[in-house]
Amino acid sequence: MPSVRYQKGDIVMGRWPGSNLYYEVKVLRFDPNSQLYTVIYKDGTELELKEQDIKSAASFQVRARSRSRSPARRRSRSRSPARTTRRSAPRAAAAVAAASITASAPTPQKDTKLKNTVEMKLTSLPQTKTAENNSNNKHEKKEENNTASKITEQKSESKVEEEFDKNQGRYNLRRRKDDGDSKPAETKPDVLATPAAVPAATLSTPLDFGGKIGAYFWLIFLPAWVLFLILQVSQEDPSLTNFPPPLPPLEAFWDPRALGFVILWILFQALLYVLPVGKLSEGMPLRSGERLKYRTNGYFAVMVTALMVAAAVYQGLDLTYIHSNFLQLATATFLISVLLSIYLYVRSRYTAPQELALGGNSGNLAYDFFKGRELNPRIRSFDLKFFCEMRPGLIGWCLINFAMALAEMKKQGLDAPSYAMILVNLFQLLYVLDGLWNEEAILTTMDLMHDGFGFMLAFGDLVWVPFTYTLQAYYLVSHPNSLSVLAVAVIIIIKLVGFYIFRKSNSEKNAFRRNPSDPKLSHLKTIPTATGKSLLVSGWWGVVRHPNYLGDLIMALAWSLPCGFSHLLPWYYMIYFIILLVHRDSRDMSDCRRKYGSAWDEYCRTVRYRIIPRIY
Repeated sequence: MPSVRYQKGDIVMGRWPGSNLYYEVKVLRFDPNSQLYTVIYKDGTELELKEQDIKSAASFQVRARSRSRSPARRRSRSRSPARTTRRSAPRAAAAVAAASITASAPTPQKDTKLKNTVEMKLTSLPQTKTAENNSNNKHEKKEENNTASKITEQKSESKVEEEFDKNQGRYNLRRRKDDGDSKPAETKPDVLATPAAVPAATLSTPLDFGGKIGAYFWLIFLPAWVLFLILQVSQEDPSLTNFPPPLPPLEAFWDPRALGFVILWILFQALLYVLPVGKLSEGMPLRSGERLKYRTNGYFAVMVTALMVAAAVYQGLDLTYIHSNFLQLATATFLISVLLSIYLYVRSRYTAPQELALGGNSGNLAYDFFKGRELNPRIRSFDLKFFCEMRPGLIGWCLINFAMALAEMKKQGLDAPSYAMILVNLFQLLYVLDGLWNEEAILTTMDLMHDGFGFMLAFGDLVWVPFTYTLQAYYLVSHPNSLSVLAVAVIIIIKLVGFYIFRKSNSEKNAFRRNPSDPKLSHLKTIPTATGKSLLVSGWWGVVRHPNYLGDLIMALAWSLPCGFSHLLPWYYMIYFIILLVHRDSRDMSDCRRKYGSAWDEYCRTVRYRIIPRIY
């Protein structure tokens, strides 16, 4: 076995694939099978590099940038008649930089030395028109924080311009800010100066959800929207002509028994989560290279819960309390989600920088509270985000649906739930059981891998899911909808088609992310990227870019159809999900274009449609 040259934690210089640029990187791990090093750049980007693409930092000479200029580097400001009168700013900068390199005329003895010291100031060139103003202070500040030291081998002016033309969409040659715009002729290549390490806490990603102002909006809007839905569907006529619904008195929002019920429910699910039952699964690698372990026993938890609920009902427990006290239960759960969010934000202030999420680290209190600062908050081995994502809200969704079926029987005087209620219960139960059976797949999702745990996920997991996804069942309690046998058969077929697409595509994605070299996946076609990863372009992922979203939408249609077309409210989930998935698609598009560059453009040309074939 050959020895590993670079060890975990080493600070080295890594070559950016497809270029001669070297950046300061940190070694995360070495894969003996692929013989590749996984490294992380200062902006959080992870790549897999071969050993020949890595050099020790000592091989690059570090020296201070002198402001004095040798006579050989001085150039007249007068323009040669042979030169064109106009030149684009980037090309002019490229020519100036190249001329400065060649004008120094190094001796053969210094040639090799100079090769390792010359630096070109190259930064990402955004495609937007506003980014052309290179003197914009905000852009300069961002680039100074996120751009690593850049090294290129010595080349002539023609080679520099040729390289610029080749990478015009990716790089922009710029002067240092202190040189000023009035002296372009004095621009010279910078000598490698290793900057102080950028703290991990300064790493962040572009703000989502409307930025800082949007955070205030969502903190108010989301609870208000859940309240509106509950009050609207509780009316005898829930049509939008009766908007807004009347507000009940304040005492109607609160019931101590409801708070106690919610607390006991969460503690019961937490107890099932910590039991040493089920598989101990590894999450995806973190920026540090570490893989966290998760107890994936969700299917065991839902089975035990079902037995306990059945026993309680047999002993005389009246679950219709959930229907008659729906507002009070929602209020109690909202209070718990707010207290949890406050705890998460406070503890994140004392968390190590490398444990923070890139997306919730803006420095603005409201935005970071909403988005979540800490990526994987844990109390010992108890992962708070994973628990809330999969247990109390998701299993609680099924419990509420079952309670609504009992309430329908009681209110309508039925011996059994209606066909519509049975379909809604079975469809959504299948969805939850599938998620808990394939619980490992959640470890490769955006929520677990990238989003911090704050109000957005805490409220979404504990309040939004159980109290808005049950809207169809709540509606059917007071507004029954009779279905023919043919209608039932058609709705079941629609559900099964959506479920097949959803499960098949998610299984392909999860298997490919975990082990792209698996022989079982050898038939899948891919597009390689500069990051060392590949983009899947066959199977369901060759039909549309998000086939799992397509399956989700078809299933959402099947959930709403049993409620009929008398009112718009039971179709809320379908409408909401379209908006949600389109927003997720836009986030994915911007993130992947920034991460994969030209490979993503090729992928978009190969897989033309985003979610719905030939439509969108």
